[in-house]
Amino acid sequence: MENVSNQEIKQFIVFKLGSEEYGIDILHVQNIERVLSITRVPKAPFFIKGVINLRGEIIPVMSLRLKFNLEADEFTDDTRIIIVRIDDSQIGMIVDEVKEVLQLSTDSIENVQGVSGITSDIHLNFIQGVGKVNNNIVTLLNIKNLIDSISADTVEVL
Repeated sequence: MENVSNQEIKQFIVFKLGSEEYGIDILHVQNIERVLSITRVPKAPFFIKGVINLRGEIIPVMSLRLKFNLEADEFTDDTRIIIVRIDDSQIGMIVDEVKEVLQLSTDSIENVQGVSGITSDIHLNFIQGVGKVNNNIVTLLNIKNLIDSISADTVEVL
């Protein structure tokens, strides 16, 4: 009888905001786009940059930098919009740069409840865990909680 590890491997899209690296479960990522023309929406929350028309679908776009209380976005050739979907909600998130697809086993993901100081600007509800990769730490976002937190504000406007 073989000793089979029951460690699950998860894949994450890793992106940068400033010098920090974050990951999103690849199962929620619809696609990754260069920055498209963003149409402003009146009375939207400050972190909602507007909406884009992506192949006939109107998708709200938010600045993760503003949502996480970082300095405003500076658009470069590396800037991307990551389109994520949770249930029936779709949203685009502006990130500084998409780095890679990362595979992590569940045992290399730390729970953040015991880790202090690393998440001062980000609400703990938005963090699923911290992935350890070589000497780097990737903050893994809980996209469902992030989208749920903005849906109530945004749905009224859009």
